Amino acid sequence: MPELLSPDRASPVELVEITRANLLEYLRLKVSPGQEHLVAPVGVSIAQAHFHAEAWFRGIAAGGTAVGFAMLEDWSQCAESAPEEWLREPFVGLWRFLIDQRYQKLGFGGRAMRLLIDHARARPGTKSMLLSFVPGEGSPEAFYRRFGFEPTGEVSEGEHVMRLAF
Repeated sequence: MPELLSPDRASPVELVEITRANLLEYLRLKVSPGQEHLVAPVGVSIAQAHFHAEAWFRGIAAGGTAVGFAMLEDWSQCAESAPEEWLREPFVGLWRFLIDQRYQKLGFGGRAMRLLIDHARARPGTKSMLLSFVPGEGSPEAFYRRFGFEPTGEVSEGEHVMRLAF
């Protein structure tokens, strides 16, 4: 496989299906050592996704290079087994989101987040997008606030929950 040039700020960002052909590129992605407690590794996320019908995951590519990973909780694809809270107010949850340490601060995360929000808005009946984060140093709270997410006051398994209403 030919080696791709490193992406730069102007590189187009897209959400891509992770396949047998590109899996290793995505498994190699890592956040910086100071961020490892904030998000699970890509391999763990992909493994979990295969046991959860509500999981929808994609690689984040910039200029064709693997730069990040995202996984959503989307019950609209398996509504018959959706939890009661989803039936009351359908939502899409941002389950995992990471940009590799080599590609942070280049704008790829922001553009990928816009794509994820657009995807969530397009899901049938969806009223909001939820996410949670680990508070403390290095927390992505300010990043999420830039997109209109607001704290709900809820804490789930030690993580603070935020909501973006549609």
